[in-house]
Amino acid sequence: MPALECVPNLSEGRRPEVVARLAAAASAPGVRLLDVASDPDHNRCVLTLAGEPEALIAGLLALYERALAEIDLRRHEGVHPRLGAVDVVPFVPLGDTPMATAVAAARRLASEVARRYDLPVYLYEDAASRPERRSLATIRRGGFEALDGKLAEPRWAPDHGPARRHPSAGATVIGARFFLIACNAMLDTADAAVARAVAAAVRESGGGLPAVRALGFYLPSRGCAQVSMNLVDFRRTSLARMLARVRDEAAARGARVVAGEIVGLLPQQAALDVVKETLQLPALGAGGLLEERLRSTAPASC
Repeated sequence: MPALECVPNLSEGRRPEVVARLAAAASAPGVRLLDVASDPDHNRCVLTLAGEPEALIAGLLALYERALAEIDLRRHEGVHPRLGAVDVVPFVPLGDTPMATAVAAARRLASEVARRYDLPVYLYEDAASRPERRSLATIRRGGFEALDGKLAEPRWAPDHGPARRHPSAGATVIGARFFLIACNAMLDTADAAVARAVAAAVRESGGGLPAVRALGFYLPSRGCAQVSMNLVDFRRTSLARMLARVRDEAAARGARVVAGEIVGLLPQQAALDVVKETLQLPALGAGGLLEERLRSTAPASC
């Protein structure tokens, strides 16, 4: 198994040809491109990569170079908050890899990105330089448009790079964290106020569920409202519990969830937890899945 997963989020989701070039740039030797997801309303794409630290850093540096050539935030519009062209780059340890490996990779990338591309870089979550910078939402508050004022405040001096906004690419946030599940719920209403109210009731900061971040949007391309969620620790709140709460809060406001969506890839344990909880099978493990049993009992090749 590769040592690390990396999930760069980029501020481009409307030009498929640009998304394809971004994905190709990240696919350096030794980097496995596992998934590409993009959305025109969010105007954002998410790449899922896996590899060893050195290979990932090489691929990500190429991705930054391509993104700075392709994306200009002065002409960017979308419902999703964003601070930079390469908005956020989290490293996630896989298997038995310690978090320290992900933190070291994040810090090395941050230093090199600032040096090569003259970008302000913030470190977040487990790679954060100080406790008040752990939260991505706190760092990103105000977005690209407010970045000049933010960088003028000494307490918001970047961890690496200049204390000034890159003209077209803004700033970037790099970090190390546990698995995050990005999940959206589409409602049978076009009223964004309903989605915002549901999001406020569900998210942890509003007194909702632990480890849940949520926002509400209207999606012009789909003609419906969406509750957009990040489940930052499925060990604290299961995916099934979060979605059940969304359905209940939507129903209380006269709306219904008509479709769900996972952005990126879902960790196997999180999917198993949904089955265990929904079907009341507490003893179910990966060994109870046909494909896993076939893999674990496959005859050795000569």
